[in-house]
Amino acid sequence: MQGIVISGSGEGTKYTTLSWVKAQITKKLGFTPYPGTLNIKLTKDSLKNKKILQKAKGLEISPKEGFCSGKCFHAFIGDFKCAIIVPDVNDYPEDTIEIIASVNSREKLKLEDGDLVKLQVLL
Repeated sequence: MQGIVISGSGEGTKYTTLSWVKAQITKKLGFTPYPGTLNIKLTKDSLKNKKILQKAKGLEISPKEGFCSGKCFHAFIGDFKCAIIVPDVNDYPEDTIEIIASVNSREKLKLEDGDLVKLQVLL
């Protein structure tokens, strides 16, 4: 998959700092998430891959009441280990994915809005 780095709304930070989310990500992915996500707007060619992820069996994040569910997939940007979160939200942008990692991905990879990112997703 590939796409362009974009700025997010800050919702990823709120989500990744919830104690029950951090605990599940730590247990299921093997790392404690950095508070925040790296937002990627997918290229048209990568949209079909997101649809595959939406149907695939990922690592489920079970929600507390009032929150949406989601699933995660191990991924890599080059040799940088990360994960994709696919939230189960009706109005979530079809062409966007969010990346989580143990560190600030944007800083670690020296990324800015508009940079092209290539991801390898493990199913």
